[in-house]
This record gives sequence, C-alpha cells and structure tokens, in this order.
Amino acid sequence: MIPAPFEYKRASSAAEAISLISQHGDEAKFLAGGHSLIPLMKLRLAQPTVLVDIGRVKDLSYVKDAGDHVAIGALTRHMDVEKSPVLKQHVPLLAHAASHVGDSQVRHRGTIGGSIAHADPASDLPATTLALGATYVVQGPNGKREIAAKDFFKGFLESALVADEMLVEIKVPKMNGAGWSFQKFNRRAQDWAIVGVAAWRNNGSSGVALVNMGSTPVLASSVSKALSSGASIEDASALAADDADPQGDLNASVEYRQHLARVLVRRALEAASK
Repeated sequence: MIPAPFEYKRASSAAEAISLISQHGDEAKFLAGGHSLIPLMKLRLAQPTVLVDIGRVKDLSYVKDAGDHVAIGALTRHMDVEKSPVLKQHVPLLAHAASHVGDSQVRHRGTIGGSIAHADPASDLPATTLALGATYVVQGPNGKREIAAKDFFKGFLESALVADEMLVEIKVPKMNGAGWSFQKFNRRAQDWAIVGVAAWRNNGSSGVALVNMGSTPVLASSVSKALSSGASIEDASALAADDADPQGDLNASVEYRQHLARVLVRRALEAASK
C-alpha cells in the first residue's frame, strides 16, 4: 500500500518541531523512527497531511543519571536503551525489556518516545515504564508539563498528549536493587506479545503492568495490593486479569489471554523474588 500524499518538514530542534505542529494543527504528525506511523499510513488508517520529522533532533537522545531517577530523551533509540550502562545499573528491567522490542533493525531505528507516544497496548516499553512508575515530560507552545504514566494512556492509540505537544523526556525512578522480571509470550521472537508482563518487587513494594491485555497498557494494581497485604505470589497472581479488559483475536481468545496473564505474572513475581 502507498500512503496518501503528505507534505514533509524536517525539524532541527524541539522548539521548531512544536512550532511546525502548531502551524498545521491536527493534520500534522511527528515522525521519529517511523515503525508505528508508517505502517498505519500505508494502510490509510492514518492520513496526516504534514509529517514533521524529528529524527535528527539530537538533543533529545540521551540517558542520564538524574539523582533519584534516570532521565531518557524521547528520541533515544531502543538499542541505546538496551545497551545503556546507566540503565543496566539503575533500571535493569527497562534495559532488558528494550532488548525484546522487535528485531535488531527495529531496535536501531525505533525510539522509546515514539513507542510511548503511540500508546499501543501491545508495545513492550509503555507497559514497562508504567510498571516502574515513570513520569513523561511533554513540551508544547506554552512550555513543559509532566504526566504520570498511570494518567497518560487514555484509550487505544490515544494518550494525554494534545495536538501541539510532543513527548521530550521519560523520567524513570531508580530501582534501588529491586528484583525484577520481564515475561513475554509470543509466537516468534520478533512478534508482538500475545501477553507480556513487566514486574518488580522491593521491600514490600511492587509494580506489575501487562502488555496486550486491554485497549491501553494495564497497571495490575490488584496484584500489588494483594502482595502488600501479605498474599502469596500464587494468590496475588490469580488476580492478574482483574484490572484488564483483553480482547480476543486470531492469536488468542479472551480466556486464553487471561490464563496467560495469571501464569506470566506468577513467573515474573517468582523471578523478582529470588
């Protein structure tokens, strides 16, 4: 399929990109790695009249130790997230999850900000940053604001970003030695997860989020609440699907996804507790 005609603009800075988006309104879209947007355009599911290419805005590609958290530029490639020494030391769950995104070609081109802003519930990194309690920094014509990950995802491919804003940074709390695990069930290594789980535990606290278990990434709050109340891993994992609303498709029925969620959450929590 061939995308509908569009006008191409290249931005050299975040401010220029926001200015261009503001000029063209809802008809414009940001283009970073392009692995999410371009397929939608080819299928005519998205038909922006203007593409603002932000792929060369180098000041939004970084991983920095910022004290109590790690700051990640929105245009940091998946491969750089995976290989980052800072993330391996302080947020190893996120570095490991990044290694499961697509294949090597995708990881060298796709960006963490693009994955999160696209808000696909089947993507690995939105759910992982949700489990970690991340905060997203967005920038618009009136400056910057911060949005907690739990408040960011509004519906299928829908986020709290408004039309003239762009995601510029992800702030991820340091794990401080927490146990963790990322579980992903799929048919082939590079496929989307049929169900995925990102989980961590540390001194009575925990975070669990589900991939492809609803119209948004799902924070499995019932599991964490059960654990904090003294429930066993087996009993807590039995609640894995309580906060989810999975849909059936060619890969799995609703019941199978619910079963997978319970199994994978149990495996993740067992691994995180070692």
